[in-house]
Amino acid sequence: MSEPAVTEVLVRGLVVGLFQENCWVIGNRRSGEAICIDPGDQADDILHMAAEMGVKIKVIANSHAHIDHILGVPGIKAAGNTDFYLHRGDLEIARGAAAKARNFMGEVEQPPDPDHFPEHGDVIEVDGVSLRVLHTPGHTPGSLSYFGNGMLFSGDTLFRGSIGRTDLPGGDLQQEMASIVDTLLALPDDTVVLPGHMDETRIETERRTNPFILQELARRSGQSGY
Repeated sequence: MSEPAVTEVLVRGLVVGLFQENCWVIGNRRSGEAICIDPGDQADDILHMAAEMGVKIKVIANSHAHIDHILGVPGIKAAGNTDFYLHRGDLEIARGAAAKARNFMGEVEQPPDPDHFPEHGDVIEVDGVSLRVLHTPGHTPGSLSYFGNGMLFSGDTLFRGSIGRTDLPGGDLQQEMASIVDTLLALPDDTVVLPGHMDETRIETERRTNPFILQELARRSGQSGY
């Protein structure tokens, strides 16, 4: 009997920073290359985790530009030849990150401008790993989610039993619900959702139990909802 194939794709998460944000590293054990999603802080710890996985971060792919998701970008960039991806709609938020962070944690290094501005439907890839870009605005104008290998990295758009807040500048609840229902719920039900905060979930679970989604679906169907 042949041995079962060992998957080449590795995924690990690390909770970082003052706001307990989930940073994810998805890499390929064969090629040794990886994508880092939302390095919010503690760049040295993220790089150490990648080294333990046996991969080198070649791409930073941010879901959005709030300070709890972006402050680790300078440290990851400084460690090697790494491309930084962010939607253009969040560029001004990114450029104000250091000033915003000063209110919470004192002086921090300002993240650089992105190297690339991905759009909906683009593919971000390193050797052995590719992620499809989904523009999912609502939490911020440029919020992105990334889908690949049966996993959705949802940033602060979709959480287990909840959604990202929309009361910050640039937030839009109606837009966020459209992003979730029209874009994210179109993914396979067994898709594993790896969010920017809290625990993982699945698309099917959120379709059945997430109160925000149920309310939106009821509203669309003409029912009274909650």
